[in-house]
Amino acid sequence: QVQLGESGGGLVQPGGSLRLSCVASGSIFSIYDMGWYRQAPGKQREFVARITGAGGINYADSVRGRFTISRDNGKNSVYLEMNSLKPEDTAVYYCNARYSPRPYEYDYWGQGTQVTVSA
Repeated sequence: QVQLGESGGGLVQPGGSLRLSCVASGSIFSIYDMGWYRQAPGKQREFVARITGAGGINYADSVRGRFTISRDNGKNSVYLEMNSLKPEDTAVYYCNARYSPRPYEYDYWGQGTQVTVSA
């Protein structure tokens, strides 16, 4: 099992940048696919970005070209660099670790960090 802790959220003006960090503990970090999800008030949690243990990356269409996900296996960490932020990016951002020993899939979540984009 893995424990996740996010940091780096805050208040930023439209067009600004933030960098989210997520540190994992309790398991072998490199075996997990790591992702970021977000949940805005009154909406369902949605996918933002994912990076596999092998380094494969995919993004939601809404953030592609503005957000960059990366990982440092030596530091058990995954990052989300967010640029050109828009008010619609306002949400609680959650770090996700997924372990998929077929046919099973196990998801672990952090507690979330608030990102608010407002003038």
